[in-house]
Amino acid sequence: MVDRTSPLPLWAQIVDDLRRRLLGGEFDEHFPTDEELTRDYEVSRQTVREAVRHLSAQGLVVRQRGRGSSVTQPILEQPLHSLYSLASTVRARGIEERSEVLAAESRPATAEVATQLGVGAGAGIVFIERLRFAGAEPIAWDRSWLPADQARALLHADLSSGGLYDLLATHCAQRITGGWERIRPVVPEPTERKLLRLPSKVAAFSIERLALVGDTPIEWRRSLIRGDRYSLIAQWPAGAQPRPEGLTREDANFLIRA
Repeated sequence: MVDRTSPLPLWAQIVDDLRRRLLGGEFDEHFPTDEELTRDYEVSRQTVREAVRHLSAQGLVVRQRGRGSSVTQPILEQPLHSLYSLASTVRARGIEERSEVLAAESRPATAEVATQLGVGAGAGIVFIERLRFAGAEPIAWDRSWLPADQARALLHADLSSGGLYDLLATHCAQRITGGWERIRPVVPEPTERKLLRLPSKVAAFSIERLALVGDTPIEWRRSLIRGDRYSLIAQWPAGAQPRPEGLTREDANFLIRA
């Protein structure tokens, strides 16, 4: 129920309550119609429409003429000003984070991997392949190659959740100090689209990353991340925050702010 004695407008109270319920997963199957919201909150239809309009502007719901409103999946916004972790980004939004381990094994380095890691061709490598989830849906496909001498203990670690660098620090005493990555949009192959459950006509981000411990390469990674669930943010000055209220649904889905 809304508090009619509060200085906060009724529509704003409804927005706060609906946002809380949305993030709690209450409306995963069905978002209430305007008529249902009018009845539940005992307010006018105009007040309900104003509340839903603000939710739509924040990218939480989408309104379709003749179909009412439906819930959108949250878009993860990743700042680029420092080393980041997909696991931390997902958890920060209050979404369950987990990984399906597709491979965790020792194998010889290919020519490409050997060049990136600065090891001899055929040297022992730890290969880890994971399908990363945000809630019920996959969001990224990661493949990592690490020198076996430094990362062999990962083969005995629980890789079903969390960031790889936290596991490296815990099990291998290796702490990432720097590196680089290259990000570009791609059209996924059919098998990749199926793996990520990516809708048709939606692109993905291809990310190549080399992580260092001091001056020594410790990980070469290739990732494919869903373009409809991920956004990149470049901040200047440090700490400046984007205003999601100013974005439309289309902006949030397809605009890379970098």
